[in-house]
Amino acid sequence: MTDRPLLMLDVDGPIAPYVGKPYRRPEGYLTHRVESQTWRQRQREMGLRNPKPLRVWLHPAHGPSLLALPYRLVWATTWRAEANEHLSPLLGLPQLPVVDWESMHHGDPDGLHWKTRQLVAWAAGRPFAWVDDEIEPQDTAWIADHHPGPALTLRIDHRYGLRPEDFAQLAAWAEEITR
Repeated sequence: MTDRPLLMLDVDGPIAPYVGKPYRRPEGYLTHRVESQTWRQRQREMGLRNPKPLRVWLHPAHGPSLLALPYRLVWATTWRAEANEHLSPLLGLPQLPVVDWESMHHGDPDGLHWKTRQLVAWAAGRPFAWVDDEIEPQDTAWIADHHPGPALTLRIDHRYGLRPEDFAQLAAWAEEITR
């Protein structure tokens, strides 16, 4: 369906929680070791000669739950194409479109998250929901003022990842805007 809103998905935090209390994976998540080239390169730049694969916690039900939502799923993560390479197969997701960032982790003159302006541009007026663990109130306000279509920002606690109530909120919002 082309009239489905976009669901812009961050990985670290919403899909793959980290620093869970008490520094263990949240209930229901499985541990995976991922051979991310980007991760390996960053570790080498920090002086590690033979870095271990990246440890990632993923919930096996999240793939089917995401696919059941009435959205067009999009990776909006620093993982970029590696999300499709490493995470989509583990979650049972197809290859998803990927936001290819013009720049990452830059300072914004208005104090916005570095993704905010780029996601609005990428959405090109289409309705979208953005799921991330770093969304702040100023991002939500800026999107409301600068995006011509409906938009939902859903901040996820990075310690627990997506929860059933988050999926319910996403489903309800999509239903509301597509009536």
